[in-house]
Amino acid sequence: METPDCNFQQLVEAMSSGMLVLDDGLRVRYLNPVGEMLFGRSLNQSRGQQLMALITGPDALLKRLRDTLQTGHPCTLREQELLLHDGRTLTVDVAVSTLDSPRQGTRLLVELQPLDRHRRLTRDDLNRVREQTIRQLARGLAHEIKNPLGGLRGAAQLLERELDDPELREYTGVIIREADRLKALLNRMLGPTQPPRMAPINIHSVLDEIRRLLLAEAGDRLRVVPDYDPSLPDIEADRELLMQALLNIARNAMLALAERDDGEIRLRTRIERQFTIAARRHRLVLRIDIEDNGPGIPEALRETLFLPMVTGRADGSGLGLSIAQSLIGQHHGLIAFDSEPGHTRFSVFLPYDLSAEETDS
Repeated sequence: METPDCNFQQLVEAMSSGMLVLDDGLRVRYLNPVGEMLFGRSLNQSRGQQLMALITGPDALLKRLRDTLQTGHPCTLREQELLLHDGRTLTVDVAVSTLDSPRQGTRLLVELQPLDRHRRLTRDDLNRVREQTIRQLARGLAHEIKNPLGGLRGAAQLLERELDDPELREYTGVIIREADRLKALLNRMLGPTQPPRMAPINIHSVLDEIRRLLLAEAGDRLRVVPDYDPSLPDIEADRELLMQALLNIARNAMLALAERDDGEIRLRTRIERQFTIAARRHRLVLRIDIEDNGPGIPEALRETLFLPMVTGRADGSGLGLSIAQSLIGQHHGLIAFDSEPGHTRFSVFLPYDLSAEETDS
């Protein structure tokens, strides 16, 4: 089955799981776009190769594939851990059935349902709902504080005018300055009050500007490496708000590398297909990765990292990631992260198609 018929191809390319067609020698004859993403190889690179060139085991999976070829009986295997050619591991549910053709003989149709991404998206969606609830609470609290704070500042100004003693006026000055500082903090907690002004933007021009800012701040001690997919189309977004969100993430990465002379931040862009955000499946999603080789995120902070006032730095406000998540949420997107010592990656997902279909997955 070198080339599937039109209806078959349209069907499998629209699916959210990886689909392979193998011949009787377990050679790849077809791989859908999600399969290309899972394996990190295109159909042209994979066609004609043995399946074992893409994955290493498990032996039980290879045995069941051969059994299905011989008997024609479909099978399903749960939670199979595949070791991919590039060293990554992938946990999937596997469904195997046969396709018979008088011209092409028996073929295997293999569906791979990735559990890693499903579990992560479920976790991220739950975290997103929790963060939105807490953020709304924080915004309400900030509004309630701003009103008496304004009265406090006004009273201090009136008192200052009535005082002739310079030493006493220093105290009213402290009250005014601290009130202004608290107001600035509350404004940061509230974030932008205007809705995004959406327009087509080139994401690489935004990332190039972020790269220049980071290099200007960090100097020679930091490498910022662009890793772009030049084929990406423009995306509808508010350039300034998206710039602020991505810069908040990138500056966090830069601060995590403050003690290193070999710090590196990598800015990567890619396309994800059939990707689910907030129970809506999008055909195409822009993924922006911001990676660093810093110490990683402490385990104790990971569940609350996007909440307001949560920070691992003594001099941090804990608002950068919370604001970034809010701004990306206004673009119907999502921020996720993976972290271990020596490698932390924040991934921003932005849908190209905002009129996506609802899904139960």
